[in-house]
Amino acid sequence: MYKNASSSILRAASSRSLRSSLTSSSSASAAASPCSLVGQRSFATSSPAFRSLARWSHCLHSRPSPFRLSSQIRTASPVLDRLEKNFSSMASEHPFKGILTTLPKPGGGEFGKFYSLPALNDSRIDKLPYSIRILLESAIRNCDNFQVTKEDVEKIIDWEKTAPKQVEIPFKPARVLLQDFTGVPAVVDLACMRDAMNKLGSDSNKINPLVPVDLVIDHSVQVDVSRSENAVQANMELEFQRNKERFAFLKWGSAAFHNMLVVPPGSGIVHQVNLEYLGRVVFNTQGVLYPDSVVGTDSHTTMIDGLGVAGWGVGGIEAEATMLGQPMSMVLPGVVGFKLSGKMRNGVTATDLVLTVTQILRKHGVVGKFVEFYGDGMSGLSLADRATIANMSPEYGATMGFFPVDHVTLQYLKLTGRSDETVAMIEAYLRANNMFVDYNEPQQERAYSSYLELNLDNVEPCISGPKRPHDRVPLKEMKADWNSCLDNKVGFKGFAIPKKAQEKVANFSFNGKPAEIKHGSVVIAAITSCTNTSNPSVMLGAGLVAKKACDLGLQVKPWIKTSLAPGSGVVTKYLLKSGLQEYLNQQGFNIVGYGCTTCIGNSGEINESVGVAITENDIVAAAVLSGNRNFEGRVHPLTRANYLASPPLVVAYALAGTVNIDFETEPIGTGKNGKEVFLRDIWPTTEEIAEVVQSSVLPDMFRATYESITKGNPMWNELSVPENTLYSWDPKSTYIHEPPYFKDMTMDPPGPHSVKDAYCLLNFGDSITTDHISPAGNIQKDSPAAKYLMERGVDRKDFNSYGSRRGNDEIMARGTFANIRIVNKLMNGEVGPKTVHIPSGEKLSVFDAAMRYKSSGEDTIILAGAEYGSGSSRDWAAKGPMLQGVKAVIAKSFERIHRSNLVGMGIIPLCFKSGEDADSLGLTGHERYTIHLPTDISEIRPGQDVTVTTDNGKSFTCTVRFDTEVELAYFNHGGILPYVIRNLSKQ
Repeated sequence: MYKNASSSILRAASSRSLRSSLTSSSSASAAASPCSLVGQRSFATSSPAFRSLARWSHCLHSRPSPFRLSSQIRTASPVLDRLEKNFSSMASEHPFKGILTTLPKPGGGEFGKFYSLPALNDSRIDKLPYSIRILLESAIRNCDNFQVTKEDVEKIIDWEKTAPKQVEIPFKPARVLLQDFTGVPAVVDLACMRDAMNKLGSDSNKINPLVPVDLVIDHSVQVDVSRSENAVQANMELEFQRNKERFAFLKWGSAAFHNMLVVPPGSGIVHQVNLEYLGRVVFNTQGVLYPDSVVGTDSHTTMIDGLGVAGWGVGGIEAEATMLGQPMSMVLPGVVGFKLSGKMRNGVTATDLVLTVTQILRKHGVVGKFVEFYGDGMSGLSLADRATIANMSPEYGATMGFFPVDHVTLQYLKLTGRSDETVAMIEAYLRANNMFVDYNEPQQERAYSSYLELNLDNVEPCISGPKRPHDRVPLKEMKADWNSCLDNKVGFKGFAIPKKAQEKVANFSFNGKPAEIKHGSVVIAAITSCTNTSNPSVMLGAGLVAKKACDLGLQVKPWIKTSLAPGSGVVTKYLLKSGLQEYLNQQGFNIVGYGCTTCIGNSGEINESVGVAITENDIVAAAVLSGNRNFEGRVHPLTRANYLASPPLVVAYALAGTVNIDFETEPIGTGKNGKEVFLRDIWPTTEEIAEVVQSSVLPDMFRATYESITKGNPMWNELSVPENTLYSWDPKSTYIHEPPYFKDMTMDPPGPHSVKDAYCLLNFGDSITTDHISPAGNIQKDSPAAKYLMERGVDRKDFNSYGSRRGNDEIMARGTFANIRIVNKLMNGEVGPKTVHIPSGEKLSVFDAAMRYKSSGEDTIILAGAEYGSGSSRDWAAKGPMLQGVKAVIAKSFERIHRSNLVGMGIIPLCFKSGEDADSLGLTGHERYTIHLPTDISEIRPGQDVTVTTDNGKSFTCTVRFDTEVELAYFNHGGILPYVIRNLSKQ
């Protein structure tokens, strides 16, 4: 059991309402001993891709003895003095040792011991949602009356009464999940923290993950080559050419840091690998059983909730603190009970269901809450369908979309190659601890904060777009909706195309043959993303659509960029076994690689002639993808309309060549016999899909796939890396650069920073996403980042993406607010990454304006509307503004992870009062702003009101969005990472 006690004494102090200035922490962790990992794979690996099987299995080595405490507390409080002196005696005996219970094996012996919730004999627990029981078990198991107290346990048990009060609790996840776009900056930060520890005269080896960390490299592959049998190999070679330095850095990190596993490129998408392989469901560590739980630096970490594992996305900086033993401080969430009943109709897909659920939950309002699914309809949902719904939790705004473990879960674990013994232990533990749902038994009524219900029979085929995932459009209404989007003023549902221009035809030559595109023409059709490629029913459904189309003589137009990027090698195996990959290839959907690709903007270039036709004729071109994000400017700079659809519909729209079609009344095309072919002619029945799933998706496919990923691949295995535990920074590198976060850092916290006479750097409206703030896609040729690269001799063809450059702060600071579709009110309607430098009135790139303010010693703030920071959990969307000198963001509301990231980087998040915003207050962004926040941290309370005044006499009240005491401690230290370094250095 991981009994790490490395946290600030603030955790204990805040529960006792002590407001002293706290500056240190204590650390303890479990002694080393062999561990038994539930779900551990038995195959050996000697490949240089991995250091050892022990690393893969996350056994812990060279760990300090339990409950070693060496705190220094700068406080005059006698209560805290007594707390420090008495901690060792408090921690030596577990407060809940009386409920540590043996779990027997049916045939004799025992699986291990566990902290039994039924043994507490508290009727309140029986009514708790299953998701809250996981938080409760964690609090009980980690309770030391120091960083996790009995009072915290009581808060969770009394959830029905405490959750509405927004009480704070600590949570210690079992593990951390990373992908390479967010993993590289995380490892950069850890390497930099080691250097900072060295400079402070402390032991740099204290910077080591204390919980298992899995990093899957999946975000770097781009669709450079498509419609080719050789696409996978060609794209991987280009991926390694561009990212060799990044990959070598990650390989160094896997050796330099303990307890870190790196899954090499070409293995699959992080969330599908997590679902099919890494997810334990139940841990067995040193003989103690407990539920798997995970936080990840990708917002779609929630996909694992479909497996009954509690998981959600956090910012990279918060994940780094979790790795280093800091408990997460979180507000005890409300839980929305979502009852599913009935059964989906023939031909309706899981994608249709998740887009419907997303719209319902978005309307209900679930930000900061858990959603827990239950009801008779659950029996008809496969595990893959559940994972699809859980995956899109960020799109509907919830922290989690949770599906408790039941018989369907156990069947999936067996299907994916988990051993019978492992599955037996998972079921025995969860049943014994009242965490298993058996729909064959009478259900105990659970309490929820609010209730929703959906009859699955009411779900109909649909897509979402053209600019937001929750803008669902029923398929039968798509043509009318598209035409209204052409008419509407520019916005989430509008392009403002004049009537006389709506029928415009752009003629061009493609490979010497005449071609044409119009508004709504599909130029990108991508089967992509963890949301759908993990689901055999929709993937094989896409194959059946392709086969039927081939049989009838339909063909996708050659200028449409088509691609298929599976989430794991398992998909390839069952597509080949079914014989359907052949037909997908004939329609241009050749496999291009194993990674996120188009969904995160790695769509690659479209054909130059197509691009010229779009730009010269101002065509609103469309992309259709089976992804989860379709924000403007994300998929491709030239596709202004982007629609999310199921994989079968992606193939159908590619065949139609346009989104301006009514599939019920208009044909997709003309068949080889001269007859019109409609969607209904090529759409498979539910029974057809089920039959091919049953015959083609086999357990051996999962076993073979995940045996092979432990061996890496030749290009990965050939990477040579140094063995130093301190990283040797190369000042000439344009990929990996030592960030300035800890420059001139001392052991004394700087305290709260004031904001006086600050200029407004940017004035935004609603729904500014992290893609707007810190784009992941292509680096534009005339951008500050491009200039920086060219000055260092990097050719344009080698720019790579912003996402791949996240290990270099110089580039990422220049890429902050560099999205070409960004709308800044200071620019009076001009779209693009520019702003007005208020003192001079000049129009500059956002970066150049920020640097001019910074060089003259002027603070800056940002004004924003609702849902600021929605989208991906992108820590650079907070790091970048901090490096640009932004001190505060004043918004109508914040996305959960982004608000936390801002706090973690020392930026003040403030919310306008309800009913107010910049426009209603008459703020133009040309004013100078002073935020009247106390300069003594002890005078600041979570969620308190502060006054903001301007130099032209305006005054208004905002709520400071420091939501917990721990966040105030981070702010006092200048951010979460300086806080952790100061605490660890004093141990």
